[in-house]
Amino acid sequence: METNYINIISKELQVAGWQVKNTLQLLEEGATIPFISRYRKEATGSLDEIHIAEIRDLFRTLNDLDKRRETVLKSIDEQGKLTDELKAKINGASSFTELEDFYLPFKPKKKTRATMAREKGLEPLAVMLMKQHDKAIMTMAEKFLSDEAVTVEEALQGARDIIAEWVNEDQQARNCLRRHFSTGAVIQSKLVKGKDQEGIKYKDYFDFSESLSRCPSHRVLAVFRGQEEGFLKVTIEPDENKVIIALNRIFVKGSGEASQQVEMAVKDSYKRLLFPSIENEFRAIAKEKADQEAIRVFAENLRQLLLAPPLGQQRVLAIDPGYRTGCKVICLDNQGNLLHNETIFPHPPQSETVTARKKISSLVNAYKIEAVAIGNGTASRETEHMIKRIRFERDVKVFVVSEAGASVYSASKVAREEFPQYDVTVRGAVSIGRRLMDPLAELVKIDPQSIGVGQYQHDVDPVKLKDSLDQVVESCVNRVGVEVNTASRHLLNYVSGLGPQLARNIVEYRTESGPFHSREDLKKVPRMGIKAFEQSVGFLRVRNGSNPLDNSAVHPESYPIVEKMAADLHTSIDQLLKEEKLRNQIDCNKYITDSVGLPTLNDIMAELAKPGRDPRTIIKVFEFAADIFKIEDVKPGMVLPGIVTNITNFGVFVDIGVKQDGLVHISQMADRFVSNPAEIVKLHQHVNVKVLEVDVERRRIQLTLKGVS
Repeated sequence: METNYINIISKELQVAGWQVKNTLQLLEEGATIPFISRYRKEATGSLDEIHIAEIRDLFRTLNDLDKRRETVLKSIDEQGKLTDELKAKINGASSFTELEDFYLPFKPKKKTRATMAREKGLEPLAVMLMKQHDKAIMTMAEKFLSDEAVTVEEALQGARDIIAEWVNEDQQARNCLRRHFSTGAVIQSKLVKGKDQEGIKYKDYFDFSESLSRCPSHRVLAVFRGQEEGFLKVTIEPDENKVIIALNRIFVKGSGEASQQVEMAVKDSYKRLLFPSIENEFRAIAKEKADQEAIRVFAENLRQLLLAPPLGQQRVLAIDPGYRTGCKVICLDNQGNLLHNETIFPHPPQSETVTARKKISSLVNAYKIEAVAIGNGTASRETEHMIKRIRFERDVKVFVVSEAGASVYSASKVAREEFPQYDVTVRGAVSIGRRLMDPLAELVKIDPQSIGVGQYQHDVDPVKLKDSLDQVVESCVNRVGVEVNTASRHLLNYVSGLGPQLARNIVEYRTESGPFHSREDLKKVPRMGIKAFEQSVGFLRVRNGSNPLDNSAVHPESYPIVEKMAADLHTSIDQLLKEEKLRNQIDCNKYITDSVGLPTLNDIMAELAKPGRDPRTIIKVFEFAADIFKIEDVKPGMVLPGIVTNITNFGVFVDIGVKQDGLVHISQMADRFVSNPAEIVKLHQHVNVKVLEVDVERRRIQLTLKGVS
């Protein structure tokens, strides 16, 4: 591990060098980010998962930069053009952009106007012109006439082509243009002729112009998507006159004939070479920044969705509503196992409402149902209305559950493996019921991109998006912890240090040998090595196991500390967990060692107070407005209850129970300036909203949070 890397990362991320060094060391040894964040706080100075990931990513970038540096040096050396001065510059390059600028003059090129001019022997003429001495350029050019350059103008044109290439390859010129792009570039989009009807959804961008530095990520992605689909032409450009003047200051040294030739070459270089090159560079930068922001928004939404309150282990009746094909009804036990399925037809065209109510009531009694989960798709409100009119003999809570991704799951390989004998309608209903019981455990089976809580997620770099979302899922799973005797292999897959094969092995071992009685039993699982056990075991829970700490986040490596605490108080670990008075007598300072400090001890004490506690909040029942079922029922001025379904940078979407989410624009979120909607609301938050405008034809509802209590 290079000391230079540590210094760069420390400075860039404003983290102490020892924190960077220890973090990189742990990562190199195979430790996972959740493990380091939770169980190695002394080594990292209590860095959180975000900081640890930033250190890892910057280290990878620096590594990749050095690999590219080696390639560049080797290429120039093989050309016999590597001087000590150039080598020093290349070794000092701190970014890919700077490195590529140094390499540009030596990069193998296809045939260009400049290379053709050199083949005509015109490079010496270009050198003379660049000196800009007061000489008769016509006479000068005549000396270079040949069969390839027949006229003086041809010779001068060739020389200007060579000069244009020099200008393009000059680092000062490129940095000058970058400064102008950074401070003054404008992103513009125009309608492609004849595409006004076909591309009507991009109407806002038919004649659009905004400072690139101020253009928010969602607009950048929107215009780029419009261009990709062939409806818009997009340019990013600074003030051309200002750029030409700035470039002339660098290259034009007088006002004579030679200087005029150089001035012509500079302008040509800008239009033909420099501008397209730097525009592409800034397009990529703008796209990358927009991608990063879109991925951040999606990741935060996904985190909130995965950590949504669970109903817990209760018996659930789930309904996937529909009209013509009926409503698929399934019953689950408190472990999420499928007990029963059938179809009812309470809505048109069959309208067998009375029969459907009797059937639901019978199933609730037969399977001792405690909660009903209704998918929020087609016929959701009508089904909810029907269910709430049934007088059950027991207390039954009714929830409307997001169906997002349920159809993707029902047709997936995962669903086919779980329910090979059932069709997609049954699998979809099971997914709805299980995600009420435990959203995290069910949603990990679905590709996050299919859950529908993002902002232009289909336009961003798919590899970066997947990496980010996988990291969020892993973080959430390990934050909550996983019950090893009931977890699916899909959930176990995201536990720190496990992965697909070990997850499968745990489930197979559990099936063949029965439930785990302790964390130690996990060592019997095939391929569960020392490292995998260390990384994963703290995030796995064994409920009612032989050791009470096995159902907590206390890592087995810290069990001796807890045992010592109990022994010092002449009590058992069980009593220590039960009695706050005993825990209050513990002086953590007595248990500090070279490897265990207060951060770990404080975590242990917090866990002893609430062992195995689920960090997620308690689910609340929500009710839509009773008389609002479709968009035609919604009128301006109404104040309606709703659920936040998606958060973007330009506002939030709210489900008010009419199958079409309304938008609360960022300007309508509070009576003050709001820079980030996530400051005001959270995903799945229950809110009251006022209707501002309803466009039935375009299926759009404008809402506000202002002035609504």
